[in-house]
Amino acid sequence: MKLYEVFIRAKAGLSHKHAGSVHATDAKMALQNARDLYTRREEGESIWVVESAQIFSSNPDDKNAYFEPAEDKIYRHPDFYHIDKEVKNI
Repeated sequence: MKLYEVFIRAKAGLSHKHAGSVHATDAKMALQNARDLYTRREEGESIWVVESAQIFSSNPDDKNAYFEPAEDKIYRHPDFYHIDKEVKNI
């Protein structure tokens, strides 16, 4: 059996969130197992299952290369713009 990661979307317009994992022989069975295990009380609207072996992640040792902001790209931190007091919700 393969290991699948389960993602549930609670309501329309929200993001899918990781709910847990299930074991199954194929994706169809994983979807059924996820439904039975994670949506018994009508918690969800949509279910995604992804084979765990197909998920690739960054290495924690390489976090600076992925997450450290570039110092030479000042537009990423627009602290130098003047915003009028009348402008709200920015």
